[in-house]
Amino acid sequence: MTKRLQVLFDDAEMREIQHAARRKRLTVAEWVRQALRRVRSDESQTEPSEKLAAVERAMAYAFPTGDIDEMLAEVENGYAGPYRE
Repeated sequence: MTKRLQVLFDDAEMREIQHAARRKRLTVAEWVRQALRRVRSDESQTEPSEKLAAVERAMAYAFPTGDIDEMLAEVENGYAGPYRE
């Protein structure tokens, strides 16, 4: 089932939208649908409180770590290892 949505624009903004739709060879309606889909897909689907809770849970762990300079040197040595082409 489809639903109708009415959105009002001033003349200048409507001209810009029409021009953008024409450049893409789309109707204004299709251009607006695609624009709204892009914005919806770009939005985060996770609430900030859920993200913070995940970070707090991760901070509760005490994993072993290494010296950053030593780790970077090991990575660089790996690049020059026997499997490099």
